Amino acid sequence: MLVLNTILREEGDTVYEGVIHCPDPACLLEYPIVDGVPLLLPDIRSYLSDNLNHLVAREDLSATIETMLGDAAGPGTLFDTSRQHLSTYAWDSYGDLDPDEKVRTGTREAPGAIVRCLDAGLELLSRNTASPAIDVGCAVGRTTFELAAKTDGLVLGVDVNFSMLKLAARVLGENRVSYPRRRIGVVYDRRDFAVSFADTERVDFWACDALALPFADDSFQFVLGLNLLDCVTSPHALLQSFGQMLPAGGQALLSTPYDWSHATTPMEAWLGGHSQRGPGAGAGESLLRSLLTPGQHPQSLENLRLTGEIDDFPWHARMHERSNVSYSVHVVAAEATGTT
Repeated sequence: MLVLNTILREEGDTVYEGVIHCPDPACLLEYPIVDGVPLLLPDIRSYLSDNLNHLVAREDLSATIETMLGDAAGPGTLFDTSRQHLSTYAWDSYGDLDPDEKVRTGTREAPGAIVRCLDAGLELLSRNTASPAIDVGCAVGRTTFELAAKTDGLVLGVDVNFSMLKLAARVLGENRVSYPRRRIGVVYDRRDFAVSFADTERVDFWACDALALPFADDSFQFVLGLNLLDCVTSPHALLQSFGQMLPAGGQALLSTPYDWSHATTPMEAWLGGHSQRGPGAGAGESLLRSLLTPGQHPQSLENLRLTGEIDDFPWHARMHERSNVSYSVHVVAAEATGTT
């Protein structure tokens, strides 16, 4: 069991800097809390080393100085890549709440695809969402806040990207969204606006590895993982993890465009996208269905079964003012059987 060992900076009920400690004599590991985000990774030393630039990034620079740094760093750098990711994810998650955002309301090109996908997926569930709930791969946190408004208990958002979690934590602590919105090339405009979400006292954000989550079996009543399945090294292990975190009757909702990258997921672990001469002709949808139907596939999960799906839900991602990427995502609802 982990304990909060040291509080270095706190405001109200929020610990912004501190140390979480494992008191087991065989462990004695320490995990930092940075900017209100607990970092609970299995190899914490490697995570801190690999993410040092994100962990110590300044937030007190003016927009003018930030643009000068971006010009000097140029495209393809860590600085520019981080800004691009924040621009794409924050625009879709919070652009509908930005008073200065000009969008074609009601179109698939409008921000909010992630919320629309969540709402459509929740309609597939056999009963209302229960808590505690976990949003795995929460990115900048919008779906975590949306789940809190739909439940009456704890909702935890977890992700491995610290920059996105820091943005989510700021929304939680300050009721403000602040992010670099890409205009074109390395030209970004700083967006900063107030937001208000209900029941935020039941929300928290942690840095965790989706394939090594620090929770006991049956810890949650609902598990969410939107567009996460093709972003992990082992999609099958992720599905197993979802089943293990849920007690019998617990529900899961996930979506994926099957947009595989061999840099993230070894091709052998892809759900479809190869072996076109096999039984499924390379299709991911049929393979996922069989994995979530006990007994239908040699690797079918015994503790999670398919209960509903949407084959092609539209998802629109903004790259910059003249570039957009459209996806057709497979949305799947499942229920835990309690079988191990």
